[in-house]
Amino acid sequence: MLEMLELAIFIGGAFIIQQLLGFIQIKHFTKEYVKLRKIGKVAIGRRPGKLRAGAIVMFAINQAGKILEAKKLQGVTILARMKKLEGFEGKYLNRLTSSDMVHCNKPLRMAIEDAKKNYRTVITGGTIPEKPSPLKSILLKAEKMVVAKKS
Repeated sequence: MLEMLELAIFIGGAFIIQQLLGFIQIKHFTKEYVKLRKIGKVAIGRRPGKLRAGAIVMFAINQAGKILEAKKLQGVTILARMKKLEGFEGKYLNRLTSSDMVHCNKPLRMAIEDAKKNYRTVITGGTIPEKPSPLKSILLKAEKMVVAKKS
């Protein structure tokens, strides 16, 4: 009985620490976003990592879509921080090609492609659809399976 209580306290403590560190990471992200927003518009792209490292990129751009500054957040843990993303200043976000991203790993390239797609959507007057959370995705898949069985 005492062992179960110790385990529960340990798990609860780990959960609280994770929440605290996650809050600090979001606060840091927001601070970096505000800095970029003071420079110009900000295009954001993301490639969520499920079991691997994810990536988030932010590009401060001018009215013509020229990249003024670029930042990245990449890592597996909540300890990852925003860092300068080199090699993109002076280029046009809409015109980035795979040769511009040769120095980037795959999750980072995917996040950059997502930022390009989001930028194109916004400049054409569209809205960026919200991606469902992992739990919502599971529920939607289960709902489709139930509907398919009824058909």
